[in-house]
Amino acid sequence: MKIVAIVAALTAPLLFCALPGHLHPTFVSTLPPAAPAPPLPQPRLSLEEARGMVSAAALKHNVPAALVRSIMAAESNFDPNVVSRRGAIGLMQLMPDTAKEYGIDPNVPAQNVDGGAQHLRVLMNRYSKSADRLRRVIAAYNAGPRAVDRYRGVPPYRETRTYVVRVLKYLRQFRNEG
Repeated sequence: MKIVAIVAALTAPLLFCALPGHLHPTFVSTLPPAAPAPPLPQPRLSLEEARGMVSAAALKHNVPAALVRSIMAAESNFDPNVVSRRGAIGLMQLMPDTAKEYGIDPNVPAQNVDGGAQHLRVLMNRYSKSADRLRRVIAAYNAGPRAVDRYRGVPPYRETRTYVVRVLKYLRQFRNEG
């Protein structure tokens, strides 16, 4: 018995079994499973939608709504489809490991905001005894708590220092809006 393998160009490979008098094709699954489809793009949030998600998450995690909105404005400018070059996802720009830690899907806007607010609560608890706690929380959201702990405050990274100033500016603006 002679077996001849032929690979189809556009489909799974075919294996032809050459038996006396006939050729019998059999499909063989040798291709790796397909990667999951990327999430469908979400429409940009209206101001009312953003406020609703922020209010719910802020209340649930006991975080100031103006702070959540400020982080969201700085991170994604309220665009749920933003993905950073480092892989941070969505409105609150959550890293996949952070999203997994909080048990949320970062591609679902309401879950992304909830995960971001939960992360802010964790950081607020961590830095609650620090004199400059708000600046540390904001810096840790951007650069990570290890960097903030290592430098005992806002790390000397230009990106993080600019980020802290930008979030504080948004915070003043959103507090004044009510």
